[in-house]
Amino acid sequence: MHKVNAKGILSASNGMNLYRGCSHGCIYCDSRSKCYQINHEFEDIEVKQNAPELLETALKHRRKRCMIGTGAMTDPYIPLELDLGYMRKCLELIEKYEYGVTILTKSARILRDLDLLVKINEKTKCVVQMTMTTFDEHLCRILEPNVSTTKERFEVLKVMREHNIPTVVWLSPILPFINDTVENIKGILDYCVEAQVYGIMCFGMGVTLREGNREYFYSQLDRHFPGMKGKYHTAYGYSYELNSPNHKELMQVFRACCREHNIVCDPGKIFAYLQEFEEKQKVEQIDLFHM
Repeated sequence: MHKVNAKGILSASNGMNLYRGCSHGCIYCDSRSKCYQINHEFEDIEVKQNAPELLETALKHRRKRCMIGTGAMTDPYIPLELDLGYMRKCLELIEKYEYGVTILTKSARILRDLDLLVKINEKTKCVVQMTMTTFDEHLCRILEPNVSTTKERFEVLKVMREHNIPTVVWLSPILPFINDTVENIKGILDYCVEAQVYGIMCFGMGVTLREGNREYFYSQLDRHFPGMKGKYHTAYGYSYELNSPNHKELMQVFRACCREHNIVCDPGKIFAYLQEFEEKQKVEQIDLFHM
């Protein structure tokens, strides 16, 4: 870990990353790609130590409230967060200034902040997003070694449902020849149905590889799946998009499940939902006034 003073904390699209780098160890992590210019050891996490102060300044001076998103580059609930508490401080500010929030994570550590998520969701909207790739718990520990298992993430989704906090699942990535099976997809979808998720984000059954994360991914294939790297080279060479040979069948299973259970699966609609700011208290007051 090393600390820096950041110049800003919110992107043009109101995204927020408190950390750069990650300790989850997911073998397919796109954030390792060189295009993101993380110019330090990936596990030597860069901490934006002035993030809460920057966020408060930004929220104070915004003319219009909005949804604040976090987790796109680095999971905000890496183990360091339990000691530093930066995410909790930022959630306190989001709740104080009555903004909405959407959080993408793979960690059950988010339950530490359930009280704040509930408060935010009572005033406006809080959406918890969970990445789920692998139904088999043993395989999950190989692909995503230092983070909550899929079953543990499913339990988080159920807790959110019990507290009326909407959820979205990212069904990605699906690794060719590894977890691209009907059994795997159906297992994850069953979790989504039981947890009554709002939507499932899926751009196809496959994985993308860029310079930086490709090399790490292949090194982990050599470590955990001997001979698999050669199979990837033969099938895909150095392609950016690696679609599963089972892509068509798996997408049919996915879409059929979403239709049957009224789960939103159009990425455009889900993105619009995540960005839509709501003021619940005012809506309730108006409804009462007109009764």
